Amino acid sequence: MKNGVDFLTVLHPDLLLKILTCSDDPADLVCLSAVSRSWRHFVITNNLCRQLCLRMFPQLSGVDHVNEVGGTVKGHAEAGSSNFMELEALEREHRVYAFLARGCLSFPVRECISEAVIASSTDNYPEESIHNTLEPRDRVARRASYWSSKGQSDPAVPETLTYKLVADLCVITEINIRPFQAYFQFGYPIYSATAVRFRMGHLKSSMDNLVDESCQGSADDNFVWTYTSQEFPMAQEYQLQNFKLPEPVFCIGGILQIELLGRVQRQEMDDLFYICVSHVQVVGRPLSPFRIQILEPSDKFVLEALSYTQPTSPEQTSSVSGLQMRVRGLEQIVNLLRGNLVDIGEYGYGWGVAEEESDDEEELL
Repeated sequence: MKNGVDFLTVLHPDLLLKILTCSDDPADLVCLSAVSRSWRHFVITNNLCRQLCLRMFPQLSGVDHVNEVGGTVKGHAEAGSSNFMELEALEREHRVYAFLARGCLSFPVRECISEAVIASSTDNYPEESIHNTLEPRDRVARRASYWSSKGQSDPAVPETLTYKLVADLCVITEINIRPFQAYFQFGYPIYSATAVRFRMGHLKSSMDNLVDESCQGSADDNFVWTYTSQEFPMAQEYQLQNFKLPEPVFCIGGILQIELLGRVQRQEMDDLFYICVSHVQVVGRPLSPFRIQILEPSDKFVLEALSYTQPTSPEQTSSVSGLQMRVRGLEQIVNLLRGNLVDIGEYGYGWGVAEEESDDEEELL
């Protein structure tokens, strides 16, 4: 280095490693690897990005190896060199882990539930299905929207709600749950749980075996749980209650389960205890450019990078769609000024007409 000191040639490698492992920003390691070939070789061969990811989330110790989906396949001449193949594998790990660390810290925070999988029990299916908990409104089409467990004489009987997340890998920070208040019952009782606990993991088998709620209570053996939280007390209040995890949790496999522990409300009609939930939110950073392949029967998995493109935030998506609507509105005005006939359905302004007419018909019925 001109007019400077290259610490790579001055400091002992062990001391340099100890200094660099204090960094908690993947951008530092990426920038360092771009200084020179020798620095790049040092960062890559010492797996500094992988070590950073392991410090952030020890669950990543289960990675057997990494892949880049769509990567080029090397020829036989190149494949014959073991040194070349080893260096190529280290460079691939560097790219994957550097982008993974960046995603864990900077990908957009958003709602992470993709679909409801199964409930341990349901009182009236499908009217009181777990799928209702994805709806933020407490009434849909003039009907109450909620999930209800079966009634129990023992208030200690727990229940579970299991969800599939939007990506195989997600960094989860908080879960929000709103108990259901039965506004149609005397006294407006709130059917909350005493406490909640959260588990995250992955499937042992195909999702097709789980979507049928006729197998209630028998599906828990299909999951492997890699994380279990502490218990959080739940208030008997009709509001979206926030349960913030002590530390962000790396969900491997895209499955989250809510354990509802203890019952507090007895239904006057049958003198049984129920738990009812109106709405569930899971908040975190989906790592959608990645996916995993579980290596059964071991607990190891393959980490695959599908792309190196950062996902757009919901705000960015909504702003783009809003701009498109404004452009369409201007196009409509221009066409009207020119005397051209305009189909309002083409520009998205006629969507509410049929709905309003159907609502009027319901009122007449």
